[in-house]
Amino acid sequence: MSSEKKFYTQEELQEFRSIINKKLTVSNDEYKSLMESLKDSTIASSDGHNLTDVGSETTDKEQTEMFMARQKKFINALERALVRIENGSYGRCKVTGKLISKERLQAVPHTELSIEAKLNQKKN
Repeated sequence: MSSEKKFYTQEELQEFRSIINKKLTVSNDEYKSLMESLKDSTIASSDGHNLTDVGSETTDKEQTEMFMARQKKFINALERALVRIENGSYGRCKVTGKLISKERLQAVPHTELSIEAKLNQKKN
């Protein structure tokens, strides 16, 4: 008979929910800051600069857009994790079906993969 844990308690789920909500708050603030930065750079670029400045501004704008896309992807992953908490599937690896370690979820609360599954994914 296995003593392997089958699910997380409500208290543990609340802890994960709290971690996720904190990360969501920080991530949303960072996203808004990037959006403001992009808006400010767009306004500044309409002032008319030489070609070197325009090239640099374009690169900066592209980097900001890339950071925004990554941040939005992270926010979406965190929001999906909250949905999984609500529907009871949070913490279970979508590949192995086993419970993901508490330590991993504390470090990467939006993960859907156990360490084992993630390592196998990287090999392939």
